[in-house]
Amino acid sequence: MGSNQINDIKKNNTAGEEDQKLSIVISGWPAVGKTTIAENLARDFNLKLWNGGDILKMMAYERGYSSSLNHDWWDTEEAARFMNERNNNPNFDREVDNRLIELLNEGNVIITSYTLPWIADARINFWLQGSVDNRSRRMSMRDNIDIQTARNIVQRRDAENKLIYRKLYQFEFGERLDVFDFAMNTDILSLESLIKISKNIVEYVLSS
Repeated sequence: MGSNQINDIKKNNTAGEEDQKLSIVISGWPAVGKTTIAENLARDFNLKLWNGGDILKMMAYERGYSSSLNHDWWDTEEAARFMNERNNNPNFDREVDNRLIELLNEGNVIITSYTLPWIADARINFWLQGSVDNRSRRMSMRDNIDIQTARNIVQRRDAENKLIYRKLYQFEFGERLDVFDFAMNTDILSLESLIKISKNIVEYVLSS
């Protein structure tokens, strides 16, 4: 997707920047630490926290996937069945993004999302980069699963995301990072350090 096309989508989906309150979007690969950083920023800056995956799980629950509210539901066989249904119905992801755009436009919010930086305007967009090895280790510790299982899940979800968003919005997930204001590599610094850096960035933006 070209930059002009991206800008056109953003203009159609968002309010004017002058009307926005503080809004932050954190994007990045699965298991890269988006939620951890978002939770800390939400607490320190009194922002509402929303997660695109949680909204998608709510939609799964509405469709009869009974275990979808569990924390580690994405790593289950039931989630894999839902992903197959989702992949064949782009309305799933469009509905999630539309709900998130509405929340973004209300302001005073931080959202973790794979797609919003490409299709909507937040005041601050963060990108988190991380290798498969490090993300697999993080998932293994977070979800108490062996490292090879975590690696398989990470690689599967990476491939699914690329396919879904190429079909849906015609952009290559993980590429064309010019839509982001700040990019941080979680292989180089710990999440604790990145939380401090993110907080400093937000403080500087608010004071500018």
